[in-house]
Amino acid sequence: MDPYDIIEHPYVTEKTLMLIEKNNALQFVVKMDANKKMIKEAVERIFEVKVEKVTTRITKKGKIATVKLTPEYKAEDIGMRIGIF
Repeated sequence: MDPYDIIEHPYVTEKTLMLIEKNNALQFVVKMDANKKMIKEAVERIFEVKVEKVTTRITKKGKIATVKLTPEYKAEDIGMRIGIF
């Protein structure tokens, strides 16, 4: 499956900006039928990073995935590449 079909777009709020700084994590809106393994593989392929952990939650805006990166990668760098900052 194409990783761009799984990840719809970044989810950006004040809270997500704090997550980037404190937890080295990013949030994305993902397809409702995507599981954690699919999300992990998609993020790793799109951004060429290693993912430590994926958590998901369902909201009115859709399925939100919080993706925590391994310490050797910086969420701030990915945020810069995708235009969060």
